[in-house]
Amino acid sequence: MGGSFGWLDIDVIAELLHENHPDVDPYAVRFPDLRAMVKALPGFAELPGHPVNERILESIQARWIEEREDSRENRD
Repeated sequence: MGGSFGWLDIDVIAELLHENHPDVDPYAVRFPDLRAMVKALPGFAELPGHPVNERILESIQARWIEEREDSRENRD
């Protein structure tokens, strides 16, 4: 993946979280920890005027859960 991405790139973030943290249960991640995990992803760039909020974090977490479940289904 090239270029950078920000908070609103939920699909990209979820895919990268799944790839970079395969052993982490997304249900168990608290929002402050999720925020830190996203900010640590390679290519992440927080844009001025586009702060994160609880709704965005909820969306990221839900998409990460979907990504994990899809991965499990494809393995079976």
